[in-house]
Amino acid sequence: MKKNMLRSLITVLGMFLGFGLVWAIYKNQDELGLTAFFTGSPSWLRTLLYAVSALLFGVIFFFLSPGIINRIVKLTKRVESKTSEMSMQQIFVGVIGLLLGLLIAALLSLLIQKIPFAAVRLILNVIVFAVLAYLGWKIPTSRSKEINLPNWFRRNDNSQPAETLNAKPKLLDTSAIIDGRFFDVYKTGIIEGKIIVPQFVLDELRHIADSADPLKRARGRRGLDAINALQEERPDSVEVSSADYPDLSEVDTKLLRLTVDQNGVVVTNDYNLGKVAAVQSVPVFNINDLANALRINVVAGELIDVTVVKEGKEHGQGVAYFDDGTMIVIDGAAKLVGETVTASVTSVLQTSAGRMVFAKLED
Repeated sequence: MKKNMLRSLITVLGMFLGFGLVWAIYKNQDELGLTAFFTGSPSWLRTLLYAVSALLFGVIFFFLSPGIINRIVKLTKRVESKTSEMSMQQIFVGVIGLLLGLLIAALLSLLIQKIPFAAVRLILNVIVFAVLAYLGWKIPTSRSKEINLPNWFRRNDNSQPAETLNAKPKLLDTSAIIDGRFFDVYKTGIIEGKIIVPQFVLDELRHIADSADPLKRARGRRGLDAINALQEERPDSVEVSSADYPDLSEVDTKLLRLTVDQNGVVVTNDYNLGKVAAVQSVPVFNINDLANALRINVVAGELIDVTVVKEGKEHGQGVAYFDDGTMIVIDGAAKLVGETVTASVTSVLQTSAGRMVFAKLED
């Protein structure tokens, strides 16, 4: 029903365009050299010319209307998608820039009116208004983060403090979603800002959940379940972004680009992704870094009582673990599997990939 109404409307607009074209030619007959034709022809012929032009353009636009409607629908969805990803600050400065662009175009059109040819005036006006309107919107929205606006221009929500609203959004990669620990930390309230899950990350997670490998399938489904659970518990805190970058093929590269565009922070367990993000000056929150910071802190020379659970890779080594999962490699404890021993810490190796404690048996 709506499409039929739109098709009828486009047809009527086409008829008006055809009528207006003949009217414009009639008004500019002197410049076009058609004075003799219009003055020498009978009135019924001019009326017929108006009717034929209106009918012809109406028929043309009737057959073109399905394509026009599809393009309008696609454009509307694209605009809606783009604006839904923009902050209120971006929209505000964009509207102000658009109005300024149109104002400048209106002033320039006064100069354009001095051009003697109507067709040239029309074309130049269309170009000037289109270009300045585009630039008026594009430039402020792309650089909105550099514009400091009063707090009353920004989105406010009485249920959340201003610090939370101004916090950077956290963009999750596949490894962080599958790991699941970030969601538990987020629920404690110590991490502020909205969680953004890109659609291309969800697609990758869905592929993992559909894998033939049972282990991969279980990990993928666990990640999807974690997102669904958080969405149900805190629907206002999780946002799925439909933004995509067709010119990029790698999911990690898309994620870094989106993080820059959103002025956010990448949340990941991927050591290599963290390094690439650091090179590109993209903020990174690594779950393993947080876990390492919360682990039991030991120093060289400290005595520890642990239970040897297995032999190590090297000759004579035994392996034990702290309650938080930190691995302890003990020299000379290979034959003491299952026993609780006292060992002296010799060194601690700590990276974003994890932490290991090296120790030796205490005499």
